[in-house]
Amino acid sequence: MIKALLVDDEVSARNLLSHYLKTEVPEVSEIRLADSVDSALEILQHYQPDIVFLDIEMPERNGFDFLIACEQISFDIIFVTAYNQYAIKAIRFSALDYLLKPVDTEELTAAIARHLEKRGTNQQALYENLKQNLKNKEEKEFQLAVPTTEGIFFFRLENLIRLEANGSYTLIYSSTRKPFLASKNLKYFEETLDNQSFIRPHKSHLVNLKYITGLSADKDFLVLQDNSQVEISRRKKEEILTVLGL
Repeated sequence: MIKALLVDDEVSARNLLSHYLKTEVPEVSEIRLADSVDSALEILQHYQPDIVFLDIEMPERNGFDFLIACEQISFDIIFVTAYNQYAIKAIRFSALDYLLKPVDTEELTAAIARHLEKRGTNQQALYENLKQNLKNKEEKEFQLAVPTTEGIFFFRLENLIRLEANGSYTLIYSSTRKPFLASKNLKYFEETLDNQSFIRPHKSHLVNLKYITGLSADKDFLVLQDNSQVEISRRKKEEILTVLGL
């Protein structure tokens, strides 16, 4: 069973999420409510939740202040936020979970399912990565957490060469280690790396612009610094040539 702590300064938001957990998520056996970061920290002194649903936008001290105040995190955090692009990017780059307000019950139950899948794993490194990302003022400085079957690998974007679809996994090529399989599909990385220096020339490939050195003679392939070639689909060809200024 799951013990939950809900942290949100809005009474209506707290009550609605509490209602959804009681009616839609039978795995939740106990719920505590906090209206501020300070009250949440006080509750944690005598209550050990499995999940903290943490609102990001709160007065005085926000959700990220709560994160920083917790030196050791032994619970799962599911961030809850109105649309905040910067916050969402920082969270996604750290392979952590979030819900958008107003909370959708299907998304809530899916988040609970993900929590149960990874229950018992140590996610301290992910939270530390998020703290570090939040210190950076620009998304391009974020460090990307990449889940694999061997654990979590961390990369600066400048070190990612290309990503290749491999069923429900992704084969990642970087300048710092041998190719490896990430336990996320290519669409996940495309959405996470949106607005960064990556292009998708083909449904199976995502490429860092930094590593493109040219085109094949027939302009059907990108040529990269590591001497690999990536196919350009006919549907994407005009778009890719425009991006490359050709």
